[in-house]
Amino acid sequence: TSGGSEERLLINTSGVINTYYLANSYPNPFNPTTRIKFNIAEREAVQLTVYDVLGNKVSTLVNETLEAGAHNVEFNGANLASGVYIYKLTTRNFSATRKMVLMK
Repeated sequence: TSGGSEERLLINTSGVINTYYLANSYPNPFNPTTRIKFNIAEREAVQLTVYDVLGNKVSTLVNETLEAGAHNVEFNGANLASGVYIYKLTTRNFSATRKMVLMK
């Protein structure tokens, strides 16, 4: 792949997104900011958290109830060291993780 974010929106006939999905961050590698896109299938509590490779939490990007649909969040790594970071999306019904690389 080109390293970009893959768009995979599954839309039902009513126009509502009815799937969960966590996209690759874009750009990746990044300096100092990247965007993380995700879909949630229903209104629910959502957490999007960034960890370093040792499993230490470095940032909580989302920790709130969101409406169903497509969302995107900007992550600013300006205060972090270069390296690999893991981001994790967690809801009641779904959990996914992806890697991103910060290069300074």
